[in-house]
Amino acid sequence: MTALDLLDNLDDSAGPVSLNSKQTQVLFGPGSSKRLGELARELTGQRVLLVTDQGLAQAGHEQHAVESLKAAGLQVTVFDEVRHDPTTADVERGLEVAQQAKIDLIVGLGGGSSMDCAKGINFLLTNGGHMEDYWGIGKASKPMLPLIAIPTTAGTGSEAQSFALIANSKTHMKMACGDKKAAARIAILDPELTLSMPPSVCAATGIDAISHAIEAHVTTARTPLSQRFSRRAWQLLSLAFPAVICEEQLGHTDRTTLLTDAGAMLLGAHFAGAAIENSMLGAAHALANPLSAHFGLTHGVAIAVMLPHVIRFNASLVNDLFGEFAADAALCPADDPRPGEFLANRITELADLVDLPTCLSACGVTQRMIPVMASEAAAQWTAKFNPRPVDALSLEELYKCAM
Repeated sequence: MTALDLLDNLDDSAGPVSLNSKQTQVLFGPGSSKRLGELARELTGQRVLLVTDQGLAQAGHEQHAVESLKAAGLQVTVFDEVRHDPTTADVERGLEVAQQAKIDLIVGLGGGSSMDCAKGINFLLTNGGHMEDYWGIGKASKPMLPLIAIPTTAGTGSEAQSFALIANSKTHMKMACGDKKAAARIAILDPELTLSMPPSVCAATGIDAISHAIEAHVTTARTPLSQRFSRRAWQLLSLAFPAVICEEQLGHTDRTTLLTDAGAMLLGAHFAGAAIENSMLGAAHALANPLSAHFGLTHGVAIAVMLPHVIRFNASLVNDLFGEFAADAALCPADDPRPGEFLANRITELADLVDLPTCLSACGVTQRMIPVMASEAAAQWTAKFNPRPVDALSLEELYKCAM
């Protein structure tokens, strides 16, 4: 089954489903992570580096992964010191562990941070140098080790992408380091793993996934393929996100319902990640990165504040594309000329639903830093793909609108 077949034919209530894309084999369904050892062994690696974080260790996911790999006869070395928004220093620490263990296979288990760090380690272990050397696209000249990516949040869709997002440990600005060789050989999408997410993580990562679907749909690099991925992602996420949040708030314990909605979130995030791989992102992500660097805002929180303003800014050029999303979610009458406004309002409603801030002043952001952040945002890679051209002046105005 191909990824495009899955878009049309997937039954979310079915058992594990396997598909192959050009780069990545994907296994989706409750319990699919139990096949980790079997799948790793098929990649012929013998010495595995498991890249994860302390939260996953406490939740028991790390131990389950180790047991599965060892049961398959593989040697396992664990690097579970990944921090939120990994930096070049995190990658270098992981690199030392990988070199000492002489690893030949990598598993990234966790949110986008773990998967990005795993990719970063892969770059340096196989091609040498520093992460700064790979800032951009296609700068790895040598083959890279096989990577298995296992997301435990429905957010970044990193398992569907060939980019590692790594922050410079000195400037705190994120670098997008991309190469087709860095893409995961196998992605395991097991909704059972996402049930351990704290509500705050579910909220922030869910909004991030929704933003990926919206921004990827309208970038200047969009293609019919990327738009098919992004629209299907939106259809899944726009329904599943409020359902998952409601279930958490009401304390529902119906496991079948939980897994169905969690599966829709996880698959939606994956499709949004696939959309990014084919079309990149826009101004909301360019604006979010300086907020994280200077004020420590969680990426999803920064996105929740900035995305509605970016949607309104872009509506003059891509209102028809926003209209497709508005129609999918029944946000406004089909003949209403303002679908972008309804879509922007819906993002604010979702942020309110999960108690995320909807203005920068509530996040402690100060006016005096806006010119600096606007200049930095204009230099971000994603700013170049925004459907309506942006510069430091227009991005500064967007920050001011969000105050």
